Amino acid sequence: MMRKDVNKPKGKTSAYAFFVQTCREEHRKKHPEQSVNFAEFSKKCSERWKGLTANDKKCFEDMAKADKVRYNREMSDYIPPKGFGKRGRKRKDPNAPKRPPSAFFVFCSEYRPSVKQQFPGLSIGDCAKKLGEMWSKQSQSEKLPYEEKAQKLREKYDRDMVAYRGGGTTYARTPGSSTQAGGEDDDDEGEDDDDDDEEDE
Repeated sequence: MMRKDVNKPKGKTSAYAFFVQTCREEHRKKHPEQSVNFAEFSKKCSERWKGLTANDKKCFEDMAKADKVRYNREMSDYIPPKGFGKRGRKRKDPNAPKRPPSAFFVFCSEYRPSVKQQFPGLSIGDCAKKLGEMWSKQSQSEKLPYEEKAQKLREKYDRDMVAYRGGGTTYARTPGSSTQAGGEDDDDEGEDDDDDDEEDE
């Protein structure tokens, strides 16, 4: 989950959002006891906004312009804390071992060329969809070879990570040594990275 930086300047407010705020204030003054049905209220606001003349909208647009100036000024002084970036992700070390693919991705890399050959005009998304359908039709025994291959790649990745983290000194490990715990940590990371693999698709 993405963490939120509480010190980050408040986002820009649009002219329409200022209009909705005004409508909400009006409603609150007229009907202080009445709770607002959000969906219904939004619909009414939208209809009212469409009915406004350019002149009526101007004051809200001026408010939005002023807020944009405020936002740009605050953002120019804002320095995000460490660890907060575009998606709050750490930068990847290019020398780190590449994450192992799942059984499905092993299957994809084998069948993608034949799917592309069969359907030459297919987009990347449609190709992935087609491969997903093919994978779901595989029986458990048909999936087994891909799962075994993925498991071997996973084990290799775990070994490579131990070497990468320990600078190569922890390669010779004894059964049940502390590197086992390292493998467990990697599992969390592996799950995390499925997103990355999918994005690569």
